Amino acid sequence: MRRLLFIIFALVLVCHHVMAQDMWDDLATSDYRIDTTDVKALRVEVDNLSFFHNNEYGGKLSKGYSLPGLWIQPKLTYSPIKQIALEVGLHALIFNGANKYPCYAYHDIGTWKGNQYQSGAHLLPWIRAKAQFKYLTVVLGNIFGGQNHQLIEPLFNPELNLSQDPEMGAQLLWDRPNLHADIWLNWQSYIFKMDTHQEAFTVGMNWMVYYNKPGSTVNWFSPIQLVVQHRGGEQNIENKGVQTLSNVSLGVGMKWNANRSALKQLGAELNMLAAYQQSGQLWPFKTGFAVHTGLHFNLWDHLGLKASYLYAPKHFISLYGNPLFNTVSQVDQTDYKGNNTLSARVSYHYVIDKHYVLGAQAEVFRTWLPDNKETSFNFGIYLRVNPSILIKKW
Repeated sequence: MRRLLFIIFALVLVCHHVMAQDMWDDLATSDYRIDTTDVKALRVEVDNLSFFHNNEYGGKLSKGYSLPGLWIQPKLTYSPIKQIALEVGLHALIFNGANKYPCYAYHDIGTWKGNQYQSGAHLLPWIRAKAQFKYLTVVLGNIFGGQNHQLIEPLFNPELNLSQDPEMGAQLLWDRPNLHADIWLNWQSYIFKMDTHQEAFTVGMNWMVYYNKPGSTVNWFSPIQLVVQHRGGEQNIENKGVQTLSNVSLGVGMKWNANRSALKQLGAELNMLAAYQQSGQLWPFKTGFAVHTGLHFNLWDHLGLKASYLYAPKHFISLYGNPLFNTVSQVDQTDYKGNNTLSARVSYHYVIDKHYVLGAQAEVFRTWLPDNKETSFNFGIYLRVNPSILIKKW
């Protein structure tokens, strides 16, 4: 009954055209450009995202769970010259009711360190060095990850903005009038000599090609995206073999920047996706394929609706996407050899100030497997607080 009431509520919102821009961009992205007016200024910055997110997944592909908690990043920032910026601090993840946290990476890397725990919070160091040139930005240490990569949703589940470890490695960002390129390496597991677990890293790329100016009334673009995860290492003493998995996407999309009193933007996108297991036996197949289409509307800068449809005729797995888009179950690893998933999301977000954003969403999924139909949904409320306090300017 609870699930049926939610579906009716979501459909009522759809029929009343309750639509909004994607709140995750305001909730979970950061500007990677250096503020040249802040040269030789020492600041204390606190970035915080508090959340209550609930997944009601009761089908064959994934079990449900809740994420009540927050992450917080207190750090010192300093820019000695216009081209260089440094950040040093801590990242802490806290789930309500938890008193100890496994030490493994919170981003789909196995529980090989499950016998090691931290008390009170999942705590990590935060260190970022950034160099900015005319068109190129180089980032080392904690990179601009998660939502900043602007991966399409079948390749990146927005929920990871809440729970994943900050990405750490190296990143190149290239900006031209008709191109934005993001190339990164996220090193998720380091091994020392004679370690018993594997090293693991993810390499990613997003080339956003614009066929006309992004600010045009009608903007046409193509996202070209690649995500590769590699697990291996020659220094560990256990022969677990090498696993290399990848997702690739090629798409075309358009945005109509209407800027009317009610309708602000309308967008549509079509993406062709592939999954490939170059080595290893983690997946029950070598290659997979899917098609994803999406449509979104923005109204009044606050309310939005996004609908999408994913068609995977035989095999497909997304490394970091929502498990409901896969053909292989996370519950019992059954390969269902086909998946059709229709989703609709209603969201609201309000930018209280440049550094303070409140958001909420409700999302429903209807999945057709070859021998089963199931309905799932999630909902959540989120608050980002990101103050910056000037300590001293020389």
